[in-house]
Amino acid sequence: MTHAGTQAITVLPGVIHYPGYYDADACRALVGQLRKIAEAAPFFTPTMPKTDKPFSVRMTNCGSLGWVSDRTGYRYQPDHPVTGLPWPPMPSELTALWQDVAADALPPEACLVNYYEPTARMGLHQDRDEQTFDAPVVSVSLGDTAGVRRSGATGLSRHRPSLCRKLDPARQRRAAEPDAAAGDAEALISLPL
Repeated sequence: MTHAGTQAITVLPGVIHYPGYYDADACRALVGQLRKIAEAAPFFTPTMPKTDKPFSVRMTNCGSLGWVSDRTGYRYQPDHPVTGLPWPPMPSELTALWQDVAADALPPEACLVNYYEPTARMGLHQDRDEQTFDAPVVSVSLGDTAGVRRSGATGLSRHRPSLCRKLDPARQRRAAEPDAAAGDAEALISLPL
């Protein structure tokens, strides 16, 4: 079941953490849905604008739009950059999550799914590719525990499964997930794709 007894913790102004939002059964259900998404829209390796250097993380998306990056820049688009097919719809587990933690915002249009291999790193970056920053960024983390850096805070660790909501202006703070403690995830949420 989701969010049973979950307490919202304000980590920084505008950053709300919901530790333990998902229990083991909810993780299994969500991972099953993510596998279906990856079958319909395979993980791809985006590249950096201008340099075309590949990211170390692989990505896919679901919803009416998907976030992509390539030599021409960062953007949201309605189709997969490799297959050309529309992104699959968002599963009910994710739309229910949005209703629970972001009911005051418009419905989500895009859900970016990142897959981190043990050596993958996400450097400091800002979530600022949208036309408006009215909607929050809702982040679900499954798998291994990871170190998280946010500008304005130190020593944060995200034990997975985990859920965070970032509101403007916190959503524009630089954040990174550089250090995964490989191997501490339960087998049920391992995604060998």
